[in-house]
Amino acid sequence: MKVENYQLAVNLRHELHQHPELSNEEVWTKQHLLEFLKTHTTNLEIIDKRNWFYAVYRAGETKPNIAFRADFDALPMDEVIDLPWGSQIPGKAHKCGHDGHSATLAGFALEIDQEGADKNIFFLFQPAEETGDGAIQCVDFIKEEKIDEIFAYHNMSGFPYRAIGIIDGTALCASKGMTIHMKGAPAHASQPEVGINPSFAIANIVKKIPEFTKMEHNKGLVLCTVVQIDVGEKAFGIAASKGTLRMTIRALYENELNRLQENLENFAKAQAEAFGLKVSFSYNDEFPETVNHKESADKIRFVAKSNGKELIELGEAFRGSEDFGHFTKLTRGAYCFIGNGEQYPQVHTDEFDFRDELIEEGVELFKGLVRL
Repeated sequence: MKVENYQLAVNLRHELHQHPELSNEEVWTKQHLLEFLKTHTTNLEIIDKRNWFYAVYRAGETKPNIAFRADFDALPMDEVIDLPWGSQIPGKAHKCGHDGHSATLAGFALEIDQEGADKNIFFLFQPAEETGDGAIQCVDFIKEEKIDEIFAYHNMSGFPYRAIGIIDGTALCASKGMTIHMKGAPAHASQPEVGINPSFAIANIVKKIPEFTKMEHNKGLVLCTVVQIDVGEKAFGIAASKGTLRMTIRALYENELNRLQENLENFAKAQAEAFGLKVSFSYNDEFPETVNHKESADKIRFVAKSNGKELIELGEAFRGSEDFGHFTKLTRGAYCFIGNGEQYPQVHTDEFDFRDELIEEGVELFKGLVRL
């Protein structure tokens, strides 16, 4: 990577870090990235899609169409470490590294703009990955531009510094936030028998979870994590009459996630009927499984080895989720990981900050994929 392009990308990363925006609020971020490319490139076509955009280097109608994607939303966290480029927005910070992902893609765009390519290269800048509804906003891009293959990476702590991690098949689990709402009838705390209390039904659902997630009942990993139980009011004279059970449900395979959801819904409905409760369900942060196509994953392996990088073959998928899977449902592609170091702070923690050096690692990986 050219030194001047690397420095521009690092400066961009620091600017993005100073101005974090949450999912679906990335007005400044998107515009800043767009203006960066307009300022520093001459051969790219830029397609503005309101809250997201992509740039294109066109080599010709008969050439393959290869896409690379970066996310650009931040997290609802405070910046508590002292950084020269620290967040200027209280309660918001780039603690997952999406500022670095976007700076990598922008730096890569500079290189392609200057050096050219024998393929049509698409640079997709995506919002709202953290909430799982960003990729789905952009997914029509795959068919509209007839994308043959798509790639992306995520920085990963716990991996050797600058090493490349890859796996065939499922790389990240499917997941969603599931809320069960139950409503009964209030009563004086001295007369609980005249009311309808959802506490027992909710307790029974929680106790049922281990049966639904048993390994022997599922082909792959299935998890149901209780994140909040909220029952009744803060008034000792009133028996509880309403309650919510919030869970994150997660699975290696989407069909098993759907089955877990169905089992929980059916059991909750049965409990509601038994206790005379009204029940409803709501869902948030829905992520597909992210599946790597072997052909695409093999290309990452080849480039990593050709670049002299340590290659880590993952033994199993990560439990975390990524909405990149929406893209690989429609075309070939692969998602890989670049190591922050074994002892480096984990993403989504106070001490995390994206390592600038990974910008060059990502750019060189992407350039190698273009040359294949």
